[in-house]
Amino acid sequence: MRRVTSEEPVYVTIELNGRRMTGRATARMLLTDFLRRELGATGTHVGCEHGVCGACTLRIDGVAQRGCLTLALQADGRKVDTIEGLSASKDALSALQKAFHRNHALQCGYCTPGILMSFSDFLARNPDPDEREVREVLGGHICRCTGYAGLMKALMEAAAEMRRVSSETTDAELAKSQ
Repeated sequence: MRRVTSEEPVYVTIELNGRRMTGRATARMLLTDFLRRELGATGTHVGCEHGVCGACTLRIDGVAQRGCLTLALQADGRKVDTIEGLSASKDALSALQKAFHRNHALQCGYCTPGILMSFSDFLARNPDPDEREVREVLGGHICRCTGYAGLMKALMEAAAEMRRVSSETTDAELAKSQ
C-alpha cells in the first residue's frame, strides 16, 4: 500500500459495480465517504460508523465488508460492489430484491442495502443455508422497523429461488454438452 501524508489528497481508482472510477481521497477518508462524496454512489448508507449496524456493508473483491471500517486507500485498484450494482440492469431486480419486495422485508429501507449486500455474498458461498445460519448473518445488521420476520422469510425464499435457478442453469448446460 502506498504511503501518503494525512491531508495530502491522492487519486484512488476502483472498479465500482463494473465501471472503472477515480476520485480523490485523503489518507483517513472512509470508503463510505469516498463512494458517496467523490463518486456519487449514495446507495451505501452510513449508520453507526463503528461497523456494528451493517448499513454500510458492500462487497470488496466479492467479499462482504463494512465500508465504514475500510479506508478509501485500501480499496485502490480493487473491485467494489454496492447496492447500485446488485441488479443486472436498472429494470431487473435480483432474486434477493424480488424476495424482499414480495415479503415486505423493508420499511424505511435504511438498513436494506447493507443486508442485501451481506446476503448476496453469503448466499453465493452458502446456497443452502438453514434458518440458524441466516439468523447468524442477519445478526450483524440492525433494523429498527421490520421486526425481522419479513427479512427471515425473504432471505429463506431468496436462497431457495437462487438454488432453483442455479439447478436449472446447470441442467441446461449439461443438456447442451451432450
